[in-house]
Amino acid sequence: MTTHHDLYAIGNALVDSEYEVSDQLLLDAGVAKRHMTLIDAQRRTELLRHVQGVHARRTGGGSAGNTVVALAQLGGRAFYSCRVADDELGAFYTQDLLTHGVATNLSASRAPQGQTGICMVMVTPDAERSMSTFLGATADIDASSLQPADIAKSKVYYMEGYLAASPKGMEAALKGRAIARNAGVALATTLSDMTMINFCRPGLDAMVGNAETGSLDFLFCNEEEAQVWCGTQDLAEICRKMAAQARVVCLTRSAKGCIVLEAGQRIEVPATPVRALDTNGAGDMFAGAFLYAITQGHSHSEAAWLANRCAAQVVSQCGNRLLQAQVDELKLAFAERLKSTNR
Repeated sequence: MTTHHDLYAIGNALVDSEYEVSDQLLLDAGVAKRHMTLIDAQRRTELLRHVQGVHARRTGGGSAGNTVVALAQLGGRAFYSCRVADDELGAFYTQDLLTHGVATNLSASRAPQGQTGICMVMVTPDAERSMSTFLGATADIDASSLQPADIAKSKVYYMEGYLAASPKGMEAALKGRAIARNAGVALATTLSDMTMINFCRPGLDAMVGNAETGSLDFLFCNEEEAQVWCGTQDLAEICRKMAAQARVVCLTRSAKGCIVLEAGQRIEVPATPVRALDTNGAGDMFAGAFLYAITQGHSHSEAAWLANRCAAQVVSQCGNRLLQAQVDELKLAFAERLKSTNR
């Protein structure tokens, strides 16, 4: 089979507006710290009042959107299925994907009327990100956003865990999953956020799959999400339970690096020590870098090394994306590492 894409992903199209705020402002605004909370238009207006006068950075976002951009920046070929509205933010988002070399369904037809989704990201001095998401047009993402021929000619099909909150989005993700499985494409997903696990577990369970629908090849989560998923804080028990969820599980642990679980083995890959300024986008970057490396034929431990480096770079700055020059440096360091380990 000739592959067109290294990664085909489906997820939310959100424009991120990021604000640096105090813990007191977070408290006054009633925003749940470290969580993603879905909001309506009225709540969005209310929150905008709280951050009035605070400088906002605007970037393309959405969890899987960040992941496909990361993979494309590293040199991989990516396709993103998503939904925007026919407004200024929708045009901004579409152009952002195209600028980064990501193929998308957005250029295939005219966007519907309405509002493109936004995510208000509030970053506190301890580098934690708290997200308030107005889904807008992305709430109605459905199977019409899928490109079955492109899915079938991809190496990996990736589902954003946040879609578990949207019945139509969930249905679309699972339809794409079935197409991918039938075509022999590797399956991947992310648990996304503790909120999703607590309130949308059935949808995540369907993405993870079972004997009938086929098990996952790659699962990404952080330690806190794994604790909630497994109902325990015991790391050994978490590793045992998570290992059963997919062929390869990447468990990220912030400054402690990550654990790769595969075939009964537990490989610990240390992190690069950095001073964290903003954790927004770190997990998305990790997944993008890891999937880039494995689709280029590198081992899972080498992929985790690159993913840790890329995620560390993201948390050591403000914003969810890296500049191309930063990515090029990371790729060079990866090439040097591969050269030295293969001598």
